[in-house]
Amino acid sequence: MTDTNVILFFVGLLLFLSVVASSLSRFGPPLLLIFLMVGMLAGQDGPGQIDFNNVPLAFFIANLALAIILLDGGLRTHLQTFRVALWPALSLATVGVLISASLAGAFIAFWLDLDWRYGLLLGSIVASTDAAAVFSQLRNSGVTLNQRVSATLEIESGTNDPMAIFLVTFLLATIDASKAFSASSIFSEIAAQFGIGIAGGLLLGYALSFLAARMQLVEGLYALLVASGGLMAFTAINQLGGSGFLGIYLVGLVVGNRRNPATEHVFRVMDGLAWLAQAGMFLVLGLLVNPHQLWSHAGSAALVALFLMFVARPLAVWLSLLPFNFPSRELGFISWVGLRGAVPIVLSLFPLMAELEGAQFLFDITFAVVLVSLIVQGSSLAWTARQLKLQVPQEPGPAASFGFLGRRGHSYVLLAFRIQPASSLAATQGEALQRFEGLRCIAVTRSAHLLFPKAHFVYAVGDLLYLVTPAKHSDELGKLFRGDTKHAPEARRFFGSFTLRGDAAMSELAVVYNLGLSEHHWELSIADYMRRRLKRRPVEGDVVDVDGLRLTVRSLHAGIIETVGLQLHDDSEAETEPKSAKRRPSAPPAKGR
Repeated sequence: MTDTNVILFFVGLLLFLSVVASSLSRFGPPLLLIFLMVGMLAGQDGPGQIDFNNVPLAFFIANLALAIILLDGGLRTHLQTFRVALWPALSLATVGVLISASLAGAFIAFWLDLDWRYGLLLGSIVASTDAAAVFSQLRNSGVTLNQRVSATLEIESGTNDPMAIFLVTFLLATIDASKAFSASSIFSEIAAQFGIGIAGGLLLGYALSFLAARMQLVEGLYALLVASGGLMAFTAINQLGGSGFLGIYLVGLVVGNRRNPATEHVFRVMDGLAWLAQAGMFLVLGLLVNPHQLWSHAGSAALVALFLMFVARPLAVWLSLLPFNFPSRELGFISWVGLRGAVPIVLSLFPLMAELEGAQFLFDITFAVVLVSLIVQGSSLAWTARQLKLQVPQEPGPAASFGFLGRRGHSYVLLAFRIQPASSLAATQGEALQRFEGLRCIAVTRSAHLLFPKAHFVYAVGDLLYLVTPAKHSDELGKLFRGDTKHAPEARRFFGSFTLRGDAAMSELAVVYNLGLSEHHWELSIADYMRRRLKRRPVEGDVVDVDGLRLTVRSLHAGIIETVGLQLHDDSEAETEPKSAKRRPSAPPAKGR
């Protein structure tokens, strides 16, 4: 009993210290790096003096944690994200990983004077980005990226594990020479990893969401139902020869996008489980490493990490995304956010478990590469996004949201919205709310007082309204409570001083600003003109420069550009001088707002 208490005490102590130390993340270090460092300090080379070298146990804990993290990541991924970035992300997750692994493997074999198979093995181990690292950094960096970039990174990190795992297991078998491989067997193995992973994830995800929608459970048990169902799907797909990591991510995607009574409860509980999984996994992996062994390979690991950051990853990104017309700034940022985290460390456990000669060397190099990646790339994520001007102003959303089902099966939500200074709702009796069918304001919080609005109640700026409404009204309500925020300093700097309707004619803009448009562009709307220039699906923040003007996509509806921000040459960074020195008017054409 004493031994049990001691073990539980140290487990609690490590988690407690990790959570307390996480407050340092606001000064730059990524949270996952902090968890990793706490584990290293608790190990046998640190003051904790914990001697932990159980590789199979560490492998089990890491796989369990990654499954939970990917399930949570899938739950929080909107289906709209897949519509925007599915194919670019899949290209990165397959072709990109293969290119990055090949380039890194060739460099490692040459620089470290290794057998080419060992070089490619180490290159494959460090080739994939890590879902835990990417999800965590994107959500905690304080930066709002445009949808195409954030979606591409999140989907890539959740789907690139099958290719990396296949490459590692294939190369291990090749080195061991116990199994012969042919081109057909390689192709069938890749097809099985992705095919069974996708089919199993979607099928089991629909089954789990169907079950969750029809079971009456205690509130806290819905998350356990989804987590346990996801883990069963993970293991079943693995046993069938598919990628369990891809499968459980898709299970989360399906459950999270099919509204049911479990959804809101699951989000709240899964957030805590995901953080526990990340903290536990990085603590265990930190315990497994001996820092004194890393120092002897520090120089080699640093060179490998730098090659990945500045050569292998950028080339892989550029070649993989070449058909998708990504702007150079976005390509640069996606290249820089090739974060390495738990996945490469877990993959480096494969050679240790196979008792491959030199496996400890591969593990030490991988661990050091991950440390360099988290320190250099993870800590500079927000700074890089700002330097590349990819940060999109974040609009305030609901202060709280809770979903439930109406009596007739229609999906309703309880939303809390605060009236912003620019909202037309301020100083009115709520006439604007009456156009939303099925909406009811049940309470208002004003200056710490709870009020129940009746007839002739006048709303004020800063009021927090609690609304029961059909879920379909959520976006429109957000716009109503935000109001016209085009005059906010941050929005004006990003979008420009004026807002135009997307259906306004380019000919009007050309006349007012003396633009040199070609004949076939003259009769297009601004939205159609921008889409033709962009040559890709537009997202908020996309930019088109035309004769000294900068047009920026401000809002979309059903994928169609609804409003556009206009920056004049004087307040934008467009490099092209206007064709005419004629004085420009101080307002946009008549159809602008």
